[in-house]
Amino acid sequence: MNIDVLKSTAKELVAPGKGILAADESTGSIKKRFDAVSVESTPENHRIYRQLIFKTEGIEEYISGVIMFDETIRQLTDDGVPFPKSLQDRGIIPGIKVDTGAKDMANFPGEKITEGLDGLRERLTEYKEMGARFTKWRAVIAIGDVIPIKTCIESNAEALARFAALSQEADLVPIVEPEVLMDGNHDIKKSEEVTYKTLKSVFAKLSEHRVDFSGMLLKPNWIHPGKESGQEAVDDEIAETTLRVFKDVIPVEVQGIVFLSGGDSPEESTGHLNALNKMGDAPWQISFSFGRALQKPVLEKWGGKSENVENAQKEFYKRAKLNSLARSGKYEKEMEKED
Repeated sequence: MNIDVLKSTAKELVAPGKGILAADESTGSIKKRFDAVSVESTPENHRIYRQLIFKTEGIEEYISGVIMFDETIRQLTDDGVPFPKSLQDRGIIPGIKVDTGAKDMANFPGEKITEGLDGLRERLTEYKEMGARFTKWRAVIAIGDVIPIKTCIESNAEALARFAALSQEADLVPIVEPEVLMDGNHDIKKSEEVTYKTLKSVFAKLSEHRVDFSGMLLKPNWIHPGKESGQEAVDDEIAETTLRVFKDVIPVEVQGIVFLSGGDSPEESTGHLNALNKMGDAPWQISFSFGRALQKPVLEKWGGKSENVENAQKEFYKRAKLNSLARSGKYEKEMEKED
């Protein structure tokens, strides 16, 4: 493990004004996105869409890195350049999702465990040779009447720690993503309680596995009322509650926090990020690693039609810029109406 390499890459990924694009939807997930805009989900259409995003002019001003899926990292641009090299040539760091998905946890109804540790060391070597400089692993924690159970939280925390240790061994910066889902009718206090317990467990396991906090990034959820709770997600309350918990459980050595959007709209996600950065009281870089919150409007503009590529790229540039502004607390909702 070369900690200087890890620190340098982590620092680049959370450089001021920049954030990470999560373009790592699995085959099943991207099919859902494409179905929503009536586009056939094929490897070639996936490639065309990814190229549209990756080749948007000027995004290197606002996007520091891109997380890819296994299919994507192996694909080429129209002119035969591998996607990782095409991104790197523009100063955008290539990354790769390495988990193989969340599966039902045996004997624990409603709980999930993320798989993908088998053969991971060898896969990391291959991805590094292909140009990847960072990795990501997502764990899923659901909230219900009797869940999550301690066993579920600890099992996922253990897997995240093993993933992070293997990534650092390969000089790849791990993005550790323990996502407490927004799905459910729970209030913000329940989200706070479960997020606190989850992060406590995750950092305990990371410490046990000797993961260097300065060579990793955390991709957490916002502390947020359940989507079916009927409670409004107010930016300031979400930001204040989230920061209070994070200060209690996240070591200051962590280079940065790159939030997931978790099902919020693009505008809501950017608003939460802006509110937290406006507070100006965090010991880490507070950034973003959005998927749907950056891409949903882009997909809708594109719709699988070549004549829509330019407008779709303009939309992606706009969303990247708005989230860049939110990194310094300078985003205003009125900006959404500007062309």
